[in-house]
Amino acid sequence: MAMTLRLDDETQAALDRITRTEGVSATAAISEAVLEYDAKRRELRDRLIAQIVQEDAALLERLAQ
Repeated sequence: MAMTLRLDDETQAALDRITRTEGVSATAAISEAVLEYDAKRRELRDRLIAQIVQEDAALLERLAQ
């Protein structure tokens, strides 16, 4: 899917550094960054949910009855 992406100067400079030093296209660099961000957010969400379930186990058990 084609899309237009507008970046501020600082972000564009960072992307330029990545493409130059890593030898990858801007598309590849952005794709990898988005997938990594998504994975980290899902990992954080799952960890927080597990923490809540553990901390509130007694309450959740009472609510389930």
